[in-house]
Amino acid sequence: MQHSNAVKRDISEVREVTLSQVSSIHAAGPVIEPGVWEKNDPFLLMMEDQFEKGAFDIHPHRGMETVTYVISGQIEHYDTHSGEGGVLGPGDVQWMTAGSGVEHNEVPSEGVTAHSLQLWVNLPKVHKMTHPRYQNLKGKDMPVRSEEGATIKVFSGSSRGVTAPTLNYIPVTMAEMHIEAGHTVTQDLPGSYNGFIYVLEGKGTFGRNNIEASKGQVLWLGEGGSGESEIDITATQPLWIMLYAGEPIHEPVVARGPFVMNTEREITEAFSEYRRGTFLK
Repeated sequence: MQHSNAVKRDISEVREVTLSQVSSIHAAGPVIEPGVWEKNDPFLLMMEDQFEKGAFDIHPHRGMETVTYVISGQIEHYDTHSGEGGVLGPGDVQWMTAGSGVEHNEVPSEGVTAHSLQLWVNLPKVHKMTHPRYQNLKGKDMPVRSEEGATIKVFSGSSRGVTAPTLNYIPVTMAEMHIEAGHTVTQDLPGSYNGFIYVLEGKGTFGRNNIEASKGQVLWLGEGGSGESEIDITATQPLWIMLYAGEPIHEPVVARGPFVMNTEREITEAFSEYRRGTFLK
């Protein structure tokens, strides 16, 4: 089904993602660089990590959401606030809303090297201090859009009318796509959304300007206009990609370590509360 009035999006930028050795048990690289708040809005950063147990300690977050997608391996999650936890396997996602504050850790199972993508999504001012929430999105349970030569798993938002039940504070579309060589998928998005695609495997052409990209490259979507928009993705080799797009918030961002607020004062308060032991309400 074509939306004849939809703007066909270009690819505005392509970048190679390189993982560097952080320690003997952890390699990491930025898919989305932090600090470019206005351009990436509502996204703050995305890291690709390959890590073993012990790479991360328990750590706090406030004022944002983490969206963790497991590429391979197994991650056990635990937080000290609610006692909630769970195990994420390949193709699973955890959508954690830190809100007013959580302390948590993501730990690969014993003897396992986990390979993951973690996206930080900003929260608007009105929801910065919302109650923390966890959504464990098992890949096998998510809605699927099936077409000839393509399978699109919808983790958030929608794809051609196939809609995920995931709860969002700001609208975000997240889809995993497997596309066979020679086939094209068209993803519909509101024109106002910012978005990007990360290639996990394979090779293809992307956007109206037919930009070529392959494994390990991230592509930023061009402008989508004020109405509906579409992005065309064609596999020249079997393609496995992640697509993320969301509604910009247009608010000031002040980020220090694991806290993302609107003002310096709010950041100072977060650190002060954390030191005093009053961080978790």
